[in-house]
Amino acid sequence: MPCHDSEHPNKKCAPAGIYIHIPFCLKKCPYCNFYSTTDLSLKEKFINALFREIDSHHGFSLPIDTIYFGGGTPSLLSPEEIFSILSRLFKHFTIRQGIEITMEINPGTAGAKNFHGYIDAGINRLNIGVQSFQNQNLGFLGRIHSARDACTALISARNAGFSNIGIDLIYGLSDQNLKDWENDLQKALCFHPEHLSCYMLSYERKTPFYKARKNGFILPPDENLSGKLFTFTWEFLSAHGYIPYEISNFSRTDSEIKEFYRSRHNQKYWTFAPYIGLGPSAHSYLHPVRFWNVKSVDQYIRAIQSGISPIADKETLTMEQEMIESVFLGLRTKEGIDLKRFEKKFGPVFSNSFSIPLKNLKEKGYLTLSDTFCKLTPSGMRFHDGICDLLIGAMP
Repeated sequence: MPCHDSEHPNKKCAPAGIYIHIPFCLKKCPYCNFYSTTDLSLKEKFINALFREIDSHHGFSLPIDTIYFGGGTPSLLSPEEIFSILSRLFKHFTIRQGIEITMEINPGTAGAKNFHGYIDAGINRLNIGVQSFQNQNLGFLGRIHSARDACTALISARNAGFSNIGIDLIYGLSDQNLKDWENDLQKALCFHPEHLSCYMLSYERKTPFYKARKNGFILPPDENLSGKLFTFTWEFLSAHGYIPYEISNFSRTDSEIKEFYRSRHNQKYWTFAPYIGLGPSAHSYLHPVRFWNVKSVDQYIRAIQSGISPIADKETLTMEQEMIESVFLGLRTKEGIDLKRFEKKFGPVFSNSFSIPLKNLKEKGYLTLSDTFCKLTPSGMRFHDGICDLLIGAMP
């Protein structure tokens, strides 16, 4: 089994993560481009297929220190079903002590009893997809839950004993102003979450929202308001003790118990750590190979029932691809790009090829540059994609 860290062939491999895609939803949200189906009759066959895919990884050499149930809507699975999946994982993988096990929750699908069941099953971290605490916004986003459902879920999760709770919010909605967004943030802080993910609404291809925007039925905020919303989010949450560690993610730090509430699993995606994806459409990465499963749950089930691998395709990353992703992903994070590590792997790119654009970006206050790190300032984060395009365009 390949080690992800090719720079240090004698270094012990970093622990891997496992992502499990639960491909069911009661209703598809019009902005979401993640694969899911509303055909819940396939759930039992899917779980049986998932068991067999887990079994196929018996003997995987890397230890596992994060497991993440994403979707779709993982909370459509019962605590008993979650427990059975975790039991199978613990049987076939080497699980590290203190593992982070995250589950995404839709407030419209989880009752108080289920939260107790999930914590008993082994889940120790929740991501609750609130998206907004305002019913008009939830209606616009096509969510199945109400603002009251969201509050009830957060209270129930805390009462069940969860001590690591994340809230997902979406902003930049049509007709949303700064005060509306501030109200959502203030309401979220009332529940003292350990983590907040705040995503600017995007219009992904092949989604109803993309078509509605293209046809003029949805008008997103203009660039000026979008910038104000982004800047306000960073300043407001930072002032309330939530440290931005990635462009859309904020975590609380408990200095007394030295607990850091960053998503350990999501950080693997930004740092080229190894991970295994299970379930339809799930992606995996074991340096230098990325591979992914078939997207359809029907195809996934049929393949596994026939004894065929569900992997749809794979790619071996070139040095150029790795460099591009290192720039794009590194600049999303608070720490930025580790220049010594970068240039050890790719050569003196920063000092040679990037010198002119870096000088200009630094003068504009969009990034800071030292002998060891290059990272974006809060104002630079707002223009992350454009800055990355500028740097990548200067590559040799």
